[in-house]
Amino acid sequence: LWNLLAGYAGLVSVGQQTFVGLGGYTLCLCALWAGVNPMLGLPLAGLVGGLISLPIVVLLLKLRGAYFTIGSWVVAEVFLQIFQLVPAVGGGSGISLPATVVLSIAKSRSTRESFIYWVFLALAVAVIGVIIVLLRTRYGLALQAIRDNETAAKSNGIDVNRARAVVFVVAAAATAMVGSMIFLQKLSITPFSAFSINDWTVNMIFITVIGGIGRVEGPILGTIVYFVLREYLADLASTYLIILGVVAIGVMLKAPKGIWGYVADRFGWQLFPLARRLVRAAPPRALSA
Repeated sequence: LWNLLAGYAGLVSVGQQTFVGLGGYTLCLCALWAGVNPMLGLPLAGLVGGLISLPIVVLLLKLRGAYFTIGSWVVAEVFLQIFQLVPAVGGGSGISLPATVVLSIAKSRSTRESFIYWVFLALAVAVIGVIIVLLRTRYGLALQAIRDNETAAKSNGIDVNRARAVVFVVAAAATAMVGSMIFLQKLSITPFSAFSINDWTVNMIFITVIGGIGRVEGPILGTIVYFVLREYLADLASTYLIILGVVAIGVMLKAPKGIWGYVADRFGWQLFPLARRLVRAAPPRALSA
């Protein structure tokens, strides 16, 4: 989803933790206040994330380049402060899901974790599918035109702000749904865990950059690389972060388009082909006299 924003729409946001947090709080508060089954909180989180993103995107699209990036981060910090100061949502100590809510998902921990895993997998497949379908339409072509040359896109009649706004809202809604599942798995939420730029957006950027920004396959490969590194290097404490930094710098220097971008350019591989090729039709044969 971050790749859809930055890699295709040219919107480099460092405030997507806003919607991770909003999704998590929506699910937890719906379960606590309204007694809603946590799984029903999943679509509700998407709806809340999408609605709240509307005034945010109207504000942010008045900014360009680095100003947009910093503005998105400021919005996330505003939400962090709001949720930290409001006692009704747990304040700085956050809230936890009670045992009755947890047991409504599944009776055992292993069953609950297995169920959450399959929901996550289904959500990931659905998001990737929607992105592929979107990018294969004329709308997706317009997004890539905006990313490559905003002025040229405008001159060809593309409503740049409208296209970017739609992508921002879609990404916000889906990110909120992901956030709701993250904190359903954790069973508790605090403002600092929900709106953490390091835990969410920094990881998104790292994964997308090393995998290949502007390609659907890039974040998938980047996720695999990231979790392999975390699995084998996490016990090294601060050295682990240094190694991640070295990996990111090395990839950016040797393969500016990411690992998958390098592979795709070198071998022409595409798992999810989006580009179309124009083939010149053969000239008709001349009629014999």
